[in-house]
Amino acid sequence: MLLKILSFSTLSILFTLIFIGGYVSATGVGLSCPDWPLCPAGLIPLADFIIEYFHRTIAAITGLMVIITMIFTLKSKQAPKGMKVASIIAGAAVVAQITLGAFVIIERLHAHLVTLHLGIGIILFSMMVIVTLGSWRIQQDKEKSFSNLEKSTIS
Repeated sequence: MLLKILSFSTLSILFTLIFIGGYVSATGVGLSCPDWPLCPAGLIPLADFIIEYFHRTIAAITGLMVIITMIFTLKSKQAPKGMKVASIIAGAAVVAQITLGAFVIIERLHAHLVTLHLGIGIILFSMMVIVTLGSWRIQQDKEKSFSNLEKSTIS
């Protein structure tokens, strides 16, 4: 149950992050905060940096959630091998995203890096979909097993 909630929450915040990233890219505020990882004002951003700072904050939270989800998936005895592999790929992709995000800023939004950043984001999202669906399947299998056990006990 915990893995189901955690993976769905991670997928949801990742989906939100992709939308925020699209907004940052479309509005051209990607370089409004030219330093990395913090904006020039430090931990508390000035109003000029708020959108990009918000993107980075949500990215950090998402990264942490992906890693935590990976750990829970790897520790799960019910998780199938494919789900565990997807969680490892997601963990690697989130590290790549954070690193690439830094390079995107340092290289002043170079088109190839921005495109690669989006591509890895799509891979990350896809892997988290696999993990989330797997966690739901585990939960359904548990409920079926419990239901079958109840039926056999009653009859």
